Amino acid sequence: MTERYDVAIVGAGPGGLAAARAAASQGARVALIDAQAHAGGQVWRKDIEHGWPRRAQACIPRIVEHPRIHWLAQTQVVHADAGALLLENETQAWRVAYDTLILANGARELLLPFPGWTLPGVTGAGGLQALAKQGWPLHGRRAVIAGSGPLLLAAAVTAKRHGAQVLGIYEQADAASVHRFARGLWRWPGKALQAVSLRGQLAGIPYHCGSVVREALGTDTLQAIEVETPRGSEPLSCDLLAIGFGLVPNIELAQMLGCRLNEAGVHGRVEVDTMQRSSVPGVYAVGELCGIGGRDSAWIEGLIAGHAAVGAKVQARWLRRQRHAREFAESLQHHFKLSTRVRAMARPDTLVCRCEDVPLQALRGHADARSAKLATRCGMGACQGRICGSALAELGIFPRGGSRPPLFPVRLSTLGDPISNPHQGSCS
Repeated sequence: MTERYDVAIVGAGPGGLAAARAAASQGARVALIDAQAHAGGQVWRKDIEHGWPRRAQACIPRIVEHPRIHWLAQTQVVHADAGALLLENETQAWRVAYDTLILANGARELLLPFPGWTLPGVTGAGGLQALAKQGWPLHGRRAVIAGSGPLLLAAAVTAKRHGAQVLGIYEQADAASVHRFARGLWRWPGKALQAVSLRGQLAGIPYHCGSVVREALGTDTLQAIEVETPRGSEPLSCDLLAIGFGLVPNIELAQMLGCRLNEAGVHGRVEVDTMQRSSVPGVYAVGELCGIGGRDSAWIEGLIAGHAAVGAKVQARWLRRQRHAREFAESLQHHFKLSTRVRAMARPDTLVCRCEDVPLQALRGHADARSAKLATRCGMGACQGRICGSALAELGIFPRGGSRPPLFPVRLSTLGDPISNPHQGSCS
């Protein structure tokens, strides 16, 4: 009952798509696995009103319909061991065996707790984009976009495109850092043009640097926010707050497989060589898993990994493009580094674990995340610590923890008796 492929790819964002196309072009039989209904990942998520972005529209259909690529949509990887993945979709579970594996499962949004962040009407900046593209009604709603990084501009464009009234963008990095970043964009002309395009689409919308949302206010839903700016604190009435502080690599599957991590920074990333090979033979990693780098890094690294995984030649110009894309990522991380103000937003009674309603003060006095979890259930909810665990690591309270199977909540039948579940095999 096990299906076998030359190359299995987890994640159908730009990195996974590029890897699939590259491997298939060399005659490999490829499994392309993603939890979403449509390929594209987060950055190329299909908009039910407007479709895919232009570049994505040009390549995604050709890739997922390629005769050597088996597109497995709405499918989760719930466990992995040497040479095989345990998969689950809405109706069944089964094993996929592979000769080589490419991890391209991207990143998730970093959300940090502050008073009122659990109110209805408060979302992540990337979460707002996902909701809007899936049909969440925004027309006429007064939206504020806040947090850090260029994702805020993209979120504001999406909100405006779907009919929201964007009142302002509040960036935590100071004006000097943002201006230095902008002045350096000449080294990446494509990024500079993209920035100009985004700002053009947001003409008339104020962009405030050195500003942090201190509190979201309301009873049953969001009604206003309190923003700390260089001029002091300001109240602002709004219906929607989209706030995000960057991205966190989804390294849990790589950890399960035993891939060595580079522990520099709070959240870690998968260590790879110039061919995108991890420390585990036959396992490659691309894109955000190797450090938050955006679409361009993911695409070129997927191209490299897809060729390397099947023993095909990797061209030197691809390696040069990869290094250049990674230099942009390093500039981004440097200039939009989170300030100490951001890490001090939560009060003692602020909920940190939204799934289990655990406030910050309940975590004080515990030596590590495990003892806090046993006492408070922090991290034991539906997200399995992906939100609160990342936040606590960023706040310096507990270091980032490991993961254990299953990677996501699964049906009991998936993990049940191997006699009644012939798909289980050695991945259980």
